[in-house]
This record gives sequence, structure tokens and C-alpha cells, in this order.
Amino acid sequence: MNANRKNWNEQQQELLAAFKRGDDKTARPLFLRHHAMVHSAGVSGMGLWSFEDEVLDGIDEAVFRRIPAGGEHSIAWNIWHIARIEDVTMNLLVAGSGQVYFDGGWFERLGIPFQDTGNGMTRQDVAALGAEIDLEALRAYRGAVGRRTREIVTTLDETAYRQRVDASRLFQILDTGAVRQSAREVVEYWGKRDIAGLLLMPATRHNFVHLNECLRLKAKRV
Repeated sequence: MNANRKNWNEQQQELLAAFKRGDDKTARPLFLRHHAMVHSAGVSGMGLWSFEDEVLDGIDEAVFRRIPAGGEHSIAWNIWHIARIEDVTMNLLVAGSGQVYFDGGWFERLGIPFQDTGNGMTRQDVAALGAEIDLEALRAYRGAVGRRTREIVTTLDETAYRQRVDASRLFQILDTGAVRQSAREVVEYWGKRDIAGLLLMPATRHNFVHLNECLRLKAKRV
């Protein structure tokens, strides 16, 4: 494994321990570092290695959109999916605010009909998304989501880390179609976590997992 990615993995345990201790002086800046490294470098401006940039910089459109033989997803689908998951959890669940997807006009700009997170999506829809999505708008939307998350965490009260998500916000996710009814177990999973748990998974770890998948897809040959 690349040394940067190995170091990120090791430091994830430090972040978990800081959240468990309620050590905001360590947890908040460490989260912001971890989060910076799973987004494009321009999102944070911290000058850190960026896993997203390692995957996406210099990639051509065909590789971005393709689903390799025997595969399930494209890189485009993965980037859209992690952006949607982070948008929904950080805004609807943590902040109780509107989604960047709609408030920022990204739904229209991306040029696809999908409003959910992609969980439970059919193979046909996965293929259609990868073929039709505006790639420039996708990377811009992903960046907008990342910047919004950082705003939320920077202003988050340190006592909020151990709080559970408001149940009404969980219902809102399903009521608004942010997650498909067929994938409601995802919402149930989020409902079992506190705010610190959501900052760990999905806001950092989930991004890392899917960027690893993107790296494998980038290396595959059709």
C-alpha cells in the first residue's frame, strides 16, 4: 500500500480514540486532516496529499465512465455515490440543513435523473449514471460537499459528538427519497451511530473505501 494511504489508515485509529475520549482539541483538527486527504487538495487548502487527486488527476473520460468487464461500478458512479452519502449524512443528519445537491443547483447541473445515494441502484441505472453524468460538474459538486462538511464540523459544538441523530431527520431521508426504500437498512445503520460515528463513517472512512475501489478500477483493463 502507498505510504500515504497506510499512514491515513493508521491515523484513523487515533481519530477514533480521540472521539472516544471526547478530546475535541485533538479530534476536530485530526478529522479535518483526514477529511482533507479524501477530497481534492483545493477543498481544504492545507497542502496535504490528496487520495482523490491521486486517483482522478490525468484520468481520461473513457476510464472515468467505464465499467470493466465483470465489474459493478464506474469511477464516475463511485465519486457521485460518496458525494451523495456525505451530503445526505452531514447536512440532513448532522447539521439539519438542506442538501448541497439541491441548494447549490447541482442536481440540474449534473444532468442525471437520480436524487438518491445510489444504494440499491439497479445495474442499468449504474451504467446510465456513468454514461450521462457531467464529469466536470461531478468533481465540482464533490468539492462543494467537502467544503460544506468542513464548515459544519468547524462550527460543531464539542458536546455534539456523543449525541444520537434526531429520529425525525432519519425519517426525512426516506420521505424525501434521499435513500431508496429498498435500501432503508442504510438509514437504520446511521440511526445507530452518534455524530462522532458519522464523522468516522461515512465522512472519512467511506470516502477512503470507495477511493480504493476507484484506484483498482483505474488500473483495470477492459
